[in-house]
Amino acid sequence: MDLNVCVVGTVFIDCKGFSFNRYYPDGRNLGDISFVHGGVGRNVADNLARLELPVTLVSSVDKTAMGKEVIDNLKQKQIDTSYIMEAANDGMGMWLAIIDNNGDLVGSISKMPDLKLLEKLIDEQGRMIIDQSTHVVLELDLNEQLTRNVLNLCKEAGKPIYGIPGNLDIVKRNLDLLPELECFICNDFEAGQIINCDLGGIDLEEIKDLLVKNFFTEKLSAKYTVVTLGSRGSIYHDSNSNITGYQEAIPTDVIDTSGAGDAFFSGTVAALIRNLTMQESAYHGSKIASWTISCSESICYDLKNKAYGEDKFLLL
Repeated sequence: MDLNVCVVGTVFIDCKGFSFNRYYPDGRNLGDISFVHGGVGRNVADNLARLELPVTLVSSVDKTAMGKEVIDNLKQKQIDTSYIMEAANDGMGMWLAIIDNNGDLVGSISKMPDLKLLEKLIDEQGRMIIDQSTHVVLELDLNEQLTRNVLNLCKEAGKPIYGIPGNLDIVKRNLDLLPELECFICNDFEAGQIINCDLGGIDLEEIKDLLVKNFFTEKLSAKYTVVTLGSRGSIYHDSNSNITGYQEAIPTDVIDTSGAGDAFFSGTVAALIRNLTMQESAYHGSKIASWTISCSESICYDLKNKAYGEDKFLLL
């Protein structure tokens, strides 16, 4: 069976405000404002397609000009949009983000889409969608019913699942789902929430020790687990070999960090799907995150050309 990566997740429209100078929460801030296509599921599908993996996005959009624009944009990248449902209202979410002059996210508000259409689609056609896929990427925090349904379908069909958290609520209430995943990637704040420990402000070796003792365990660890640490890199664990390693961050001139997590996830998962090692995959994730945060968008539009031009890049 030819590769077909199914991504189950959300589409958002991102409203980003970029402050020209230091951002003052209580003051007026001059800057630039842009609207871009976003959403965890959409971003990951876009990245994977740019890395030349066949992708099907399972999601929903509004039946509006903006929704049509999202679908048309995905089709241009050869992403299968057959399972993107159109809703009269709230088919896609909205994300308001404020980026300071250092490229860091300093404030945001999210409006989630209504997931009823997606629930109905998975109930009625989920088995067929999963059967047609070789690998499944799942945005874990859609809602509990959707998450469990997709996980069960994948388990029955023997398809590997790569999980990325949204707001972490579903994951925290259902930690038993983590060992069922092929791969789970989260940031240090999210990992701290899972193991009830603040990982901020402590050195790398202490973080690594805490993760080994409390997170990289049989009870919580996926086959491959990665915790990203922002500018400090990432710590990964391969439960097959019981190897824990560190990937340093790649020095970058930062413009906008808001797409970093989706980019790191996409690069790491693309490498794992192509049977690279966990160490190699973490490098690929770091490289794509680096290229992405050097752009003002949530996606690196030159990703394919950059990947072809990178001598250590083994994906293509």
